Amino acid sequence: MPRLKVAHLREQGQDMIIVPLDRTFGSQSRHDQNAAITEIQVNAQVAGLAGTVVPVWDGGGGRMAFISPPQWSSFFRGLSLRAVATNLNRELSW
Repeated sequence: MPRLKVAHLREQGQDMIIVPLDRTFGSQSRHDQNAAITEIQVNAQVAGLAGTVVPVWDGGGGRMAFISPPQWSSFFRGLSLRAVATNLNRELSW
C-alpha cells in the first residue's frame, strides 16, 4: 500500500499537491512518470484533495527536479526540497 506525504497548498491562486518522490523517479520513462502522476492524482482526488499533482525529486547537483504545468515553472524553480519538506501537511495512502 503506497503512502506518500504531500504538501497540499494554494499558491498563485492555484491548488497544488506537491509530492516528493525518490530520485529514481527522474530516470523513469516519460510514460512511467505520467502513469505514476495519474495514479497519485486519482488517489488525491479520492482523498478529497483539490489541485494538480506536481512530483518533485532530487535532480542532483543540489537542484530540485519537477514536472509541473508550464505556467508554474518559475514558482517551482524557486523552491528547494527543504522548502517542500517543511510544508508537508497531508498523507495519501491507497
